[in-house]
Amino acid sequence: MAQSREHFGNRFAVIMAMSGSAIGLGNIWRFPYLVGEYGGAAFVLVYVLCSLFLSLPIFLCEGVIGRSTGSNTFGAFSKLAPGSKWRWGALLTVITPLLILSYYSVVGGWSVEYLVQSMTGAFTNPEADVVPMFSNFTAKTWLPLVYHTIFVAITGGIIVGGVQKGIEKFSNISMPLLFALMLVIMIYSLNLPGASAGVEYLVKPDFSKIDARTIAAAMGQSFYSLSLGVGTIVTYHSYVSKKENLMTSGLGSAGFDLLFALMSAFAVMSAVFAAGIQPGSGPGLIFESLPYVFNSMSATMPVLSPIMASFFFLAVLISAWTSAVSLGEVGVAYLSEEKNISRKKATLIVFVGVWLVGCFCSLSFGPLRGFKIAGSTVFELLDMLCSDFFMALGALLFAIFVGWRMKRSDVHAELTNGGTLRFNVKVFGFVYFLIRFIAPIAIAVIFISGLII
Repeated sequence: MAQSREHFGNRFAVIMAMSGSAIGLGNIWRFPYLVGEYGGAAFVLVYVLCSLFLSLPIFLCEGVIGRSTGSNTFGAFSKLAPGSKWRWGALLTVITPLLILSYYSVVGGWSVEYLVQSMTGAFTNPEADVVPMFSNFTAKTWLPLVYHTIFVAITGGIIVGGVQKGIEKFSNISMPLLFALMLVIMIYSLNLPGASAGVEYLVKPDFSKIDARTIAAAMGQSFYSLSLGVGTIVTYHSYVSKKENLMTSGLGSAGFDLLFALMSAFAVMSAVFAAGIQPGSGPGLIFESLPYVFNSMSATMPVLSPIMASFFFLAVLISAWTSAVSLGEVGVAYLSEEKNISRKKATLIVFVGVWLVGCFCSLSFGPLRGFKIAGSTVFELLDMLCSDFFMALGALLFAIFVGWRMKRSDVHAELTNGGTLRFNVKVFGFVYFLIRFIAPIAIAVIFISGLII
């Protein structure tokens, strides 16, 4: 039997859920590194412009598709372009988030392990060498799988609760908590001796570093940070009321995403420079450099250091969960609506599959690290395919469909609520121009830069 659809209760719930989808591990480790690598405040300026004139229009494209149909990604294209092949392209945006979730949940499992370690005092011995802990842990067989399983199980448990009792309730609690935790960590980091070097690293503009690579990096970070091209925004917007202002929720989500990224940058880089180490990139910044930071500070701050370590890794875990929930919901919504099965059964099917693929990703750091496909481990291959190809193709699909396949009048009606939102009416022409012409070109730039940079 067909499943009845729920909706988010109010605008706050919409923005919290959308922000939760956008805010993830990339905000904590990738954004701080890129800001320092590509010109500090100059990069932030480019990033903001890219978010407004590239990512937000694509975000709105997904919002238009989702809310206008009230369907999952595949069902939305079936309704908007019945009998066409567009819906088969939409399958890519159903499969991609599940592939991402399979290896993302492995990293989420690492977050669980490091939260446990921080709470049990693993980072409070100044004489201990905590940097090798990461490689030693990920090379193990069973323990990473246990934490991977815990992360997957809790994520599935949130989703099986439904839109309001599961996703909305979780987002309404987790997002304010996440910002509060990061605010505390940021204040703590900014007051450490030597933290001013980290602040200077982030805010001192170096316009000489603004070139094609910087612009491509800012575009890519903005693009991926908002979870574009993987169907999460389409799916979440299918639960949004027709009375909601899509542009307001879009700006709110992008704004919260940027705010959290900046808070993370000041929190992470201030602590890293205070410890006298150079910033790294990738998961190592979280799981190697930061434990070293907390450990080195435990000699002078024996009480605060373990508390801040626990706060930090709790924030990392929450940010991982908010994104994981949105990724998993795409597949659950597809199975519930297209295959007419219960949410509980759909969640079980999706997360058993995610767990199985994730097991191979986890083992690729240990027993299966010698198993390579095209020179990459299973984890590396999935990350490369999704980040460099599938996400960009999905976003291009959404932009072209809304800009060239849908009627302009239908897009106008959705973005202006039937012409009742005066500001949206005034800016619609400019937004529509960005969707039709700028967004596809920018996506092509991101796609090509992923191949050659």
